[in-house]
Amino acid sequence: MKTLKNHVILFDNECPMCYAYTKAFVKTGMLAHDGREAYQEMPPNICPLVDRQRAANEIALVNTETGEVTYGIQSLFKIIAHAMPFFRPLFVFSPFVDLMRKFYAFISYNRKVIIPAAVKENTIQPTFKLHYRIAYLVLTWLITAYILTDYAHLLTGFVLPGNKYREYFICGGQVFFQGVIISFYRKEKLWDYLGNMMTISFAGSLLLLPVLVLSKYLDIQSVFFVLYFLMVAGLMFLEHLRRSSILKIGWLMSMTWALYRLIVLGLILIL
Repeated sequence: MKTLKNHVILFDNECPMCYAYTKAFVKTGMLAHDGREAYQEMPPNICPLVDRQRAANEIALVNTETGEVTYGIQSLFKIIAHAMPFFRPLFVFSPFVDLMRKFYAFISYNRKVIIPAAVKENTIQPTFKLHYRIAYLVLTWLITAYILTDYAHLLTGFVLPGNKYREYFICGGQVFFQGVIISFYRKEKLWDYLGNMMTISFAGSLLLLPVLVLSKYLDIQSVFFVLYFLMVAGLMFLEHLRRSSILKIGWLMSMTWALYRLIVLGLILIL
């Protein structure tokens, strides 16, 4: 692969995803060994024309010879197309570019709740975009509820089956329940908390997928599905505690998160 020389990509060093993929660009030779810098530590002489706030929102790629700056998905296209020229026709195909621009923005504006990290003081943070956060909450809710609906059929020996929308109401209800509590407790953390909470739910549902697949090919005792579900729930609770610590919101939201689950379980067993 050809190395894109005389270019520096400005990544967010508070974002594990950004750190990982820009490091991969360097390790694979797509960028030079000095071709990445954290925008939080950007040397002033790299380019005086860099829009620092936009660089926080969309990763910036600076041509150190000409001063030209590209942002977001165009930065990634430029690096990849230089290393693998056969992708160039795709990267100028308007429908694909528009789709990837929206996908990139969706990930970028939600990256702090997908993989959280402690925020350093006095650093520029990505602009908050409410419509991208709501889109993220809706998408994770729908996928999580869909997977849980399938998994619920494996628990019928212990829990009565509900209608096909039960898990959608349960997942959506938790967003509302926790949203009300965080609004009274720490309103300024509302959207960050809900984003983190739904990432936990989404990750938990993904952990159920391997067992769902195995259940179609192996004859497994139903008690295994219950124990595995409880293990996943335990891991989700621990992750909730970890993310609550990063958000600096204490234990309350983790306790209400668990309380909601217990209330729902009690209602399912009673009704």
